[in-house]
Amino acid sequence: MAVVFERPHGLLNVPTHYCPGCTHGIVHRLVGEVLDELGIEGKTVGVAPVGCAVFAYDYFSCDMIQAPHGRAPAVATGAKRANPDNVVFTYQGDGDIAAIGTAETVHAATRGENITIIFINNAIYGMTGGQMAPTSLPNQVTQTTPYGRDVNTAGYPIRLCEMLQTLDGVALAQRVAVDSVAHVNQAKKAILKGFQNQIDKKGFSIIEVVSTCPTNWGMSPVKALDWLRENMLPYYPLGIYKDGEKGDRLK
Repeated sequence: MAVVFERPHGLLNVPTHYCPGCTHGIVHRLVGEVLDELGIEGKTVGVAPVGCAVFAYDYFSCDMIQAPHGRAPAVATGAKRANPDNVVFTYQGDGDIAAIGTAETVHAATRGENITIIFINNAIYGMTGGQMAPTSLPNQVTQTTPYGRDVNTAGYPIRLCEMLQTLDGVALAQRVAVDSVAHVNQAKKAILKGFQNQIDKKGFSIIEVVSTCPTNWGMSPVKALDWLRENMLPYYPLGIYKDGEKGDRLK
Protein backbone atom coordinates (compact mmCIF):
# COMPACT_ATOMS: atom_id res chain seq x y z
CA MET A 1 0.00 0.00 0.00
CA ALA A 2 1.37 3.41 -0.97
CA VAL A 3 2.01 5.87 1.84
CA VAL A 4 0.32 9.17 1.02
CA PHE A 5 0.65 10.99 4.34
CA GLU A 6 3.09 10.57 7.20
CA ARG A 7 4.92 12.53 9.87
CA PRO A 8 7.84 14.50 8.41
CA HIS A 9 11.25 13.30 9.53
CA GLY A 10 11.90 16.85 10.77
CA LEU A 11 9.42 16.23 13.59
CA LEU A 12 10.02 13.72 16.35
CA ASN A 13 7.39 11.05 16.95
CA VAL A 14 6.21 12.42 20.29
CA PRO A 15 2.92 14.00 21.46
CA THR A 16 2.92 17.78 21.90
CA HIS A 17 1.68 19.72 24.92
CA TYR A 18 -0.45 22.19 22.97
CA CYS A 19 -4.13 22.72 23.78
CA PRO A 20 -6.86 21.25 21.53
CA GLY A 21 -7.36 23.47 18.50
CA CYS A 22 -4.04 25.28 18.92
CA THR A 23 -2.44 25.96 15.56
CA HIS A 24 1.15 25.56 16.79
CA GLY A 25 1.01 21.92 15.72
CA ILE A 26 0.14 22.84 12.14
CA VAL A 27 3.04 25.28 11.91
CA HIS A 28 5.40 22.74 13.48
CA ARG A 29 4.46 20.28 10.77
CA LEU A 30 5.08 22.84 8.03
CA VAL A 31 8.53 23.62 9.41
CA GLY A 32 9.26 19.89 9.63
CA GLU A 33 8.19 19.38 6.02
CA VAL A 34 10.45 22.24 4.88
CA LEU A 35 13.42 20.74 6.72
CA ASP A 36 12.78 17.48 4.89
CA GLU A 37 12.28 19.00 1.46
CA LEU A 38 15.40 21.17 1.65
CA GLY A 39 17.45 18.33 3.15
CA ILE A 40 18.82 20.61 5.88
CA GLU A 41 17.81 18.82 9.07
CA GLY A 42 21.40 17.88 9.89
CA LYS A 43 22.68 21.46 9.69
CA THR A 44 19.67 23.33 11.12
CA VAL A 45 19.58 24.96 14.54
CA GLY A 46 16.27 26.14 16.00
CA VAL A 47 15.96 28.69 18.79
CA ALA A 48 12.91 28.59 21.06
CA PRO A 49 12.46 31.17 23.84
CA VAL A 50 9.91 31.35 26.66
CA GLY A 51 6.21 30.97 25.84
CA CYS A 52 3.95 28.25 24.52
CA ALA A 53 6.72 27.13 22.16
CA VAL A 54 9.26 26.76 24.94
CA PHE A 55 9.20 22.97 24.53
CA ALA A 56 9.76 23.07 20.76
CA TYR A 57 13.15 21.46 21.39
CA ASP A 58 11.21 18.27 22.24
CA TYR A 59 9.43 18.23 18.88
CA PHE A 60 11.89 19.15 16.12
CA SER A 61 14.54 16.62 15.14
CA CYS A 62 17.18 19.28 14.44
CA ASP A 63 19.48 20.82 17.04
CA MET A 64 17.68 23.29 19.30
CA ILE A 65 18.72 26.06 21.69
CA GLN A 66 16.51 27.57 24.38
CA ALA A 67 16.80 31.35 24.67
CA PRO A 68 15.75 33.71 27.47
CA HIS A 69 12.44 35.48 26.95
CA GLY A 70 12.62 37.75 23.90
CA ARG A 71 16.26 37.05 23.13
CA ALA A 72 15.88 34.45 20.39
CA PRO A 73 17.04 36.75 17.55
CA ALA A 74 20.17 37.64 19.53
CA VAL A 75 20.89 33.98 20.28
CA ALA A 76 20.20 33.07 16.65
CA THR A 77 22.58 35.83 15.53
CA GLY A 78 25.37 34.32 17.62
CA ALA A 79 24.64 30.79 16.39
CA LYS A 80 24.61 31.90 12.76
CA ARG A 81 27.75 34.04 12.95
CA ALA A 82 29.64 31.28 14.74
CA ASN A 83 28.60 28.71 12.11
CA PRO A 84 27.57 30.59 8.94
CA ASP A 85 26.91 27.37 7.01
CA ASN A 86 24.21 26.30 9.45
CA VAL A 87 20.56 27.19 8.90
CA VAL A 88 19.24 29.00 11.98
CA PHE A 89 15.61 29.78 12.74
CA THR A 90 13.66 31.13 15.70
CA TYR A 91 10.15 30.13 16.69
CA GLN A 92 8.48 32.92 18.67
CA GLY A 93 5.13 34.15 19.94
CA ASP A 94 3.78 37.69 19.88
CA GLY A 95 4.50 38.54 23.51
CA ASP A 96 8.06 37.31 23.06
CA ILE A 97 8.93 38.92 19.73
CA ALA A 98 7.01 42.20 19.99
CA ALA A 99 7.20 43.03 23.71
CA ILE A 100 10.26 41.99 25.72
CA GLY A 101 12.08 41.08 22.49
CA THR A 102 11.25 44.11 20.38
CA ALA A 103 14.77 45.51 20.40
CA GLU A 104 16.37 42.17 19.51
CA THR A 105 13.90 41.72 16.66
CA VAL A 106 14.30 45.18 15.18
CA HIS A 107 18.09 45.27 15.39
CA ALA A 108 18.59 41.75 14.00
CA ALA A 109 16.35 42.82 11.12
CA THR A 110 18.06 46.12 10.44
CA ARG A 111 21.47 44.42 10.48
CA GLY A 112 20.18 41.98 7.90
CA GLU A 113 21.14 38.96 9.97
CA ASN A 114 20.85 35.91 7.73
CA ILE A 115 18.32 34.10 9.91
CA THR A 116 14.70 33.00 9.57
CA ILE A 117 12.00 33.88 12.10
CA ILE A 118 8.71 32.02 12.47
CA PHE A 119 6.38 34.35 14.38
CA ILE A 120 3.10 33.03 15.86
CA ASN A 121 0.58 35.85 16.31
CA ASN A 122 -2.42 34.74 18.36
CA ALA A 123 -3.09 38.17 19.89
CA ILE A 124 -2.63 37.06 23.49
CA TYR A 125 -0.11 35.78 26.02
CA GLY A 126 -0.85 32.06 25.94
CA MET A 127 1.47 30.24 28.32
CA THR A 128 1.16 32.70 31.21
CA GLY A 129 -2.62 32.80 31.36
CA GLY A 130 -4.12 35.08 28.74
CA GLN A 131 -2.85 38.58 29.40
CA MET A 132 -2.99 41.35 26.80
CA ALA A 133 -0.20 41.04 24.24
CA PRO A 134 1.30 43.70 21.95
CA THR A 135 -0.87 42.23 19.20
CA SER A 136 -4.15 42.07 21.15
CA LEU A 137 -6.85 43.84 19.17
CA PRO A 138 -8.63 47.06 20.19
CA ASN A 139 -11.45 46.18 22.60
CA GLN A 140 -10.23 42.58 22.89
CA VAL A 141 -11.02 41.08 26.29
CA THR A 142 -8.06 39.46 28.05
CA GLN A 143 -7.13 38.69 31.64
CA THR A 144 -5.54 42.12 32.02
CA THR A 145 -8.14 43.97 29.89
CA PRO A 146 -11.44 42.58 31.24
CA TYR A 147 -13.34 45.47 29.64
CA GLY A 148 -11.43 45.23 26.39
CA ARG A 149 -8.18 46.78 25.24
CA ASP A 150 -8.50 50.55 25.54
CA VAL A 151 -6.21 52.11 22.94
CA ASN A 152 -6.23 55.39 24.88
CA THR A 153 -4.33 53.77 27.74
CA ALA A 154 -2.81 50.61 26.25
CA GLY A 155 -2.00 51.93 22.78
CA TYR A 156 -2.60 50.19 19.49
CA PRO A 157 -1.57 46.68 18.42
CA ILE A 158 1.80 46.30 16.72
CA ARG A 159 1.75 45.24 13.09
CA LEU A 160 5.20 43.70 12.94
CA CYS A 161 5.46 42.94 9.22
CA GLU A 162 4.39 46.47 8.33
CA MET A 163 7.02 47.87 10.69
CA LEU A 164 9.88 45.61 9.61
CA GLN A 165 9.27 46.10 5.89
CA THR A 166 10.80 49.58 6.22
CA LEU A 167 14.21 48.17 7.22
CA ASP A 168 16.86 47.62 4.54
CA GLY A 169 18.16 44.43 6.17
CA VAL A 170 14.87 42.60 5.67
CA ALA A 171 14.66 40.24 2.69
CA LEU A 172 11.22 38.77 3.38
CA ALA A 173 8.35 39.95 5.55
CA GLN A 174 5.19 37.92 4.93
CA ARG A 175 2.00 37.33 6.91
CA VAL A 176 0.12 34.06 6.49
CA ALA A 177 -2.52 32.04 8.32
CA VAL A 178 -3.34 28.36 8.84
CA ASP A 179 -7.13 28.52 9.20
CA SER A 180 -7.91 26.76 5.92
CA VAL A 181 -6.30 24.34 3.49
CA ALA A 182 -5.57 27.15 1.03
CA HIS A 183 -3.95 29.27 3.74
CA VAL A 184 -1.94 26.31 5.07
CA ASN A 185 -0.55 25.78 1.57
CA GLN A 186 0.38 29.47 1.32
CA ALA A 187 2.02 29.32 4.74
CA LYS A 188 4.09 26.32 3.67
CA LYS A 189 5.36 28.20 0.61
CA ALA A 190 6.25 31.23 2.74
CA ILE A 191 8.18 29.16 5.29
CA LEU A 192 10.00 27.36 2.50
CA LYS A 193 10.95 30.71 0.98
CA GLY A 194 12.15 32.03 4.33
CA PHE A 195 14.53 29.08 4.72
CA GLN A 196 15.64 29.21 1.09
CA ASN A 197 16.40 32.94 1.47
CA GLN A 198 18.80 32.06 4.26
CA ILE A 199 20.49 29.38 2.17
CA ASP A 200 20.84 31.97 -0.62
CA LYS A 201 22.25 34.50 1.89
CA LYS A 202 19.59 37.11 1.13
CA GLY A 203 19.26 38.38 4.70
CA PHE A 204 16.60 38.49 7.40
CA SER A 205 13.30 36.69 6.76
CA ILE A 206 10.21 36.76 8.98
CA ILE A 207 7.05 34.75 8.42
CA GLU A 208 4.18 35.86 10.65
CA VAL A 209 1.45 33.26 11.14
CA VAL A 210 -1.93 34.57 12.30
CA SER A 211 -3.03 31.90 14.76
CA THR A 212 -5.65 30.96 17.35
CA CYS A 213 -5.59 30.41 21.11
CA PRO A 214 -8.95 28.75 21.86
CA THR A 215 -8.16 28.19 25.55
CA ASN A 216 -7.30 31.79 26.43
CA TRP A 217 -9.86 33.21 24.03
CA GLY A 218 -12.47 31.11 25.84
CA MET A 219 -13.76 29.56 22.61
CA SER A 220 -14.07 26.20 20.95
CA PRO A 221 -11.50 25.49 18.23
CA VAL A 222 -14.12 26.07 15.51
CA LYS A 223 -15.36 29.33 17.04
CA ALA A 224 -11.75 30.47 17.43
CA LEU A 225 -11.14 30.03 13.71
CA ASP A 226 -14.28 32.04 12.97
CA TRP A 227 -13.13 34.79 15.36
CA LEU A 228 -9.72 34.86 13.68
CA ARG A 229 -11.30 35.36 10.25
CA GLU A 230 -13.79 37.96 11.44
CA ASN A 231 -11.50 40.00 13.68
CA MET A 232 -7.79 39.28 13.20
CA LEU A 233 -7.52 39.06 9.43
CA PRO A 234 -9.09 42.51 8.84
CA TYR A 235 -6.56 44.03 11.28
CA TYR A 236 -3.64 41.86 10.17
CA PRO A 237 -4.06 41.51 6.37
CA LEU A 238 -2.32 38.52 4.85
CA GLY A 239 0.29 39.13 2.18
CA ILE A 240 3.90 39.79 1.27
CA TYR A 241 5.13 43.06 2.77
CA LYS A 242 8.68 42.83 1.47
CA ASP A 243 10.38 40.37 -0.85
CA GLY A 244 13.91 40.67 -2.21
CA GLU A 245 17.22 40.73 -0.43
CA LYS A 246 18.86 42.93 2.17
CA GLY A 247 19.70 46.38 0.84
CA ASP A 248 16.65 46.47 -1.41
CA ARG A 249 14.58 49.60 -0.94
CA LEU A 250 10.80 49.61 -0.98
CA LYS A 251 9.45 50.69 -4.32
